[in-house]
Amino acid sequence: MGALGQVLLWLQLCAMTRAAYKLWVPNTSFDTASNWNQNRTPCAGDAVQFPADKMVSVLVRDSHAISDMLLPLDGELVLASGAAFSAAGGDSDPACNPGAPLLFRNPDRFSWLDPHLWSSGTQAPGLFSVDAERVPCSYDDVLFPRDGSFRVALGPGPSPVQVRSVSAVGQTFSRDEDLTAFLATREGRLRFHGSGALRVGSEACTDASGCVCGNAEMLPWICASLLQPLGGRCPQAACQDPLLPQGQCCDLCGAIVSLTHDPTFDLERYRARLLDLFLKQPQYQGLQVAVSKVLRDAHTEIQVVLVETGHATGAAGQLGHALLQDAVAQGSVLGILSATLRQSGKPTTADSELNQSSSSAGLAGGVAALVLLALLGTVLLLLHRSGRLRWRRHEDAEPASAGLPLGFRNPIFDVIVFKQQPSVELPDSAQKVDILDIDTKFGCFVNPLFAGEAEAEA
Repeated sequence: MGALGQVLLWLQLCAMTRAAYKLWVPNTSFDTASNWNQNRTPCAGDAVQFPADKMVSVLVRDSHAISDMLLPLDGELVLASGAAFSAAGGDSDPACNPGAPLLFRNPDRFSWLDPHLWSSGTQAPGLFSVDAERVPCSYDDVLFPRDGSFRVALGPGPSPVQVRSVSAVGQTFSRDEDLTAFLATREGRLRFHGSGALRVGSEACTDASGCVCGNAEMLPWICASLLQPLGGRCPQAACQDPLLPQGQCCDLCGAIVSLTHDPTFDLERYRARLLDLFLKQPQYQGLQVAVSKVLRDAHTEIQVVLVETGHATGAAGQLGHALLQDAVAQGSVLGILSATLRQSGKPTTADSELNQSSSSAGLAGGVAALVLLALLGTVLLLLHRSGRLRWRRHEDAEPASAGLPLGFRNPIFDVIVFKQQPSVELPDSAQKVDILDIDTKFGCFVNPLFAGEAEAEA
């Protein structure tokens, strides 16, 4: 078989098995700034120090002139081509801090169960994975850097980590006995440690509708690793009634569409449909979508999580309704049997709180104005009844030609003329009520305090 035939066969196998990859991100390289306590690499004249009680393999790519180095009791420095160490002379880099040694950070801090430390090689823009699926699933192939140094902690989950294969230090382990033999060597112990166990040999996902990840049992430990930088607590969701998707550690604002399906449903085709027909539309540009098969009440379903990454605009709910309509219109073609939608509540941002405060203030001001007018009317009525206040009816007042002021225009007392329409019966009342068409005209309120003989007399 020629090279082209081998490539085509490999592509066919990938399509049949739905092969998925997870890539390990961190390293223990000497030349990575984040591996040092001052977030910089050693410079000329630095004294460097490794944790004495930690096993570690460290790759060195560049040349370094240092004044002193404290090595671990058990470890290795792997020098790449062109890398070297030399003793620093009298001159030192002024950017360095010669007063304190540069400390290599704890290499045991990287956990297999931390979702931050993995990357998916097949993640398209606009798509994300729930937290449980960011860590390698049982059907995943796991890749560690071929030309880099690393160290990963296994455990403390309740069961061994199970994946399809592991590629590390130039080897691919797909049989459990081969991986076990490697982990027992010094090379394996420098790179993998902890109380947990690692197993390979799982079957690839051959179901077109997708496969359940298999990390539900480890989710508490995954969440503990994920939230450790936040003190173990989830950030407050910026909406009312937030949602917690299956496999996610913290509440989200957005929507969840749940799909039941028949054997013809194709998960990858549905993902592509979401990207091409929906997420490319301008109103959905700020959304992130996660699509996967989950287990719920002993039955599998497709979970579609819609999350608004920026300021909440309601786009997640709009897309959720659009997906429901799409399921109704194209369900028989897509293999969808039913679809349900759940949405989070209104946003609880500072803007919405400010709007609520403004509305409350406006309402309070309106109520205060009404109360003031009622008190004024009551006072005038009491004065009139006691004889201390008198006024004439408007038709009895002297005409305007007499030069008497007819008062000032007060819009609060503008005359409202009602055009009566045919009366109707309301179902919840035995009384006949007229429907009034309101036509507003503006007139003048004659204030008796400023209207000649109509003014008040003591």
